[in-house]
Amino acid sequence: MIREAMLYEKLDGDNVRCHLCGHRCKIASAKRGICGVRENRDGILYTLVYGMVIAENVDPIEKKPLFHVCPGSRSFSIATVGCNFSCTFCQNNDISQMPRETGKVMGRKTTPEEIVEKAVTTKSKTIAYTYTEPTIFFEFAYDTGRIAHEKEIKNVFVTNGFMTEEAILKISPYLDAANVDLKSFSDDFYKKRCGGRLQPVLDSLKKMKELGIWVEVTTLIIPTLNDSDEELRQIAEFILSLGAETPWHISRFHPQYKMVDLPPTPVETIHRVAEIGKEVGLRYVYSGNVPGDVGENTLCYNCGNLLIDRYGFSIKRINLQESRCPKCDTPLDGIV
Repeated sequence: MIREAMLYEKLDGDNVRCHLCGHRCKIASAKRGICGVRENRDGILYTLVYGMVIAENVDPIEKKPLFHVCPGSRSFSIATVGCNFSCTFCQNNDISQMPRETGKVMGRKTTPEEIVEKAVTTKSKTIAYTYTEPTIFFEFAYDTGRIAHEKEIKNVFVTNGFMTEEAILKISPYLDAANVDLKSFSDDFYKKRCGGRLQPVLDSLKKMKELGIWVEVTTLIIPTLNDSDEELRQIAEFILSLGAETPWHISRFHPQYKMVDLPPTPVETIHRVAEIGKEVGLRYVYSGNVPGDVGENTLCYNCGNLLIDRYGFSIKRINLQESRCPKCDTPLDGIV
């Protein structure tokens, strides 16, 4: 299932430059990029994960989380191994870090056609490229996305946003929505905790919005690391600059992987962050990893009427009339 990669250039001496993500790795012959799944073989860059699916499930779209994309629908969700980040708090580290830590590339062989057929069979309205970083299995996502659109199935990325403008432009005709992790507003945090940088993520968010891709943003609130009022207000203000309609998912941290020395995020902190988002002027701010919290619900930003009543990833009731508030006729933002 090895395929020649997209978005790279050949350099002198059998070296190549990958232009898929913000690392823009220069890769010598017989070496791999930071992601661990793109390998230079005699001056040609190959993807090692084309069609090598390590995880596939039918999930509620709310699990992505995407609250404004076909609410209450199913999303056929897939991933390969690998990631271009090395987050110390990764919840899927067993598959995301496998190539980096063991050199192994595992998965079940499949084709874009088979993935789309499964989405059709399970009556999924979307295909989600998720669990690990979809950028690193770009070629497979691209081919699957094209076929999905032919079947009137939408495509969504759950991504760290650390991709190049070239990658976004290439996938944009087939990418309907993305939930982008904005992990911090500190470049130092990105470098120390994730093995990345902040600016490419901000640039990706701007480019996606510019191209008409529906965007929702998630921030995992980690005690003492990114939970100051100042930083959270900076994040909220940046999201506002993308558009007040951009949902912000504030997710509660739980100790895992290499970050087990910090406590779970207090629910009170989640509520405080939500207030910051609302004060800044965001229409939709959501509590994540707090099942039953009132912050899971969607309210009409104009009159406050309850539009979507949620518990965790389940929807208890949708109160919409043709995607509009039945009380004041204000449309609900998103792909509804």
